[in-house]
Amino acid sequence: MKKLFPLLLLILVFSSCQTKSGNSSPMNSENEEVKYSGNPLFEEPFTADPSVLVHNDTLYLFTGSDEQVEGVDGFLMNKWYIFSTTDMVNWTNHGSKLSVDDFEWGSHNAFAGDIVENHGRFWWYVPIVHKDPATRVNEGFAMGVAVADHPTGPYHDPVGEALIMDTTTNSIPLNIDPIVFVDDDGEVYFYWGSWNEVRMVKLKSNMMELDGPVQNVEGLTNFFEAPYVHKRGDTYYMSYAAGYPSRTEYATSKSITGPWKHQGVINDTIPNSPTNHQAIVNFKGNDYFIYHTAGLENGGPFRRSVCIDKLEYDENGLIKKVVRTEKGVSMIE
Repeated sequence: MKKLFPLLLLILVFSSCQTKSGNSSPMNSENEEVKYSGNPLFEEPFTADPSVLVHNDTLYLFTGSDEQVEGVDGFLMNKWYIFSTTDMVNWTNHGSKLSVDDFEWGSHNAFAGDIVENHGRFWWYVPIVHKDPATRVNEGFAMGVAVADHPTGPYHDPVGEALIMDTTTNSIPLNIDPIVFVDDDGEVYFYWGSWNEVRMVKLKSNMMELDGPVQNVEGLTNFFEAPYVHKRGDTYYMSYAAGYPSRTEYATSKSITGPWKHQGVINDTIPNSPTNHQAIVNFKGNDYFIYHTAGLENGGPFRRSVCIDKLEYDENGLIKKVVRTEKGVSMIE
């Protein structure tokens, strides 16, 4: 028996090793607990109107912030926040990195902005009510830009004045919801829109000056506000808030300037939030739809929270309707 003991011990050790590396092992990746982001992403602060940027294998999320107290109507928004993640589950809150006070010409209402990288710098376009009564012909909103050398800032206004105002030729009564898109050829396009009207103007390479007249954008069926442009392959996608209360619809084109073909609904109306504002991004090979809801227990139309769910395309490159979830998206490497 003593002679057999070492052999028995060797068999037991070998058997144990096979169990740890085999498909039936509880340590196998297929059996590991999958971690999800959860929706909404953050319990505080209240966040809305997402914009997104991918830089150096990190996804940066830029949001507005609803500061209105519970039970009171009306938007109260004075600053924007930045968050980041490398795996879609663990997020860093970098705090408020831009506010109305960072613009000498700004008065109040830090509404939906957009961030874009160009020339190695980061350009954050935002709408604010202009403090100069002479510029407030309609609702008084103007749009300017802040720039930084890193996605998390610090940001500053390099112009000292708005790029678009009520007094800009062919602007619209409510100049909000900017989206800036740098095309593959380096040309820069500035879109914005609200109250059923959409505008576009080219920007100069310096990202701080208009390059030509403001143009009307046609063909966006049911448009209400919140235009957003992304590109996949050789197709441009223009998503936007449609109707009010708003759902998200989209159109496609083979050119950044259209013509646009209406393709349908991406995201249905949101309970307790008549607004619907989206950003779309591909990060580490995964497509995501980022939006806001009023999903927190103490949330509401003026106390919104950003969520993320998967975005999927069919075999023809058309976007499937988003399935909103409470679990959000899974962790990625």
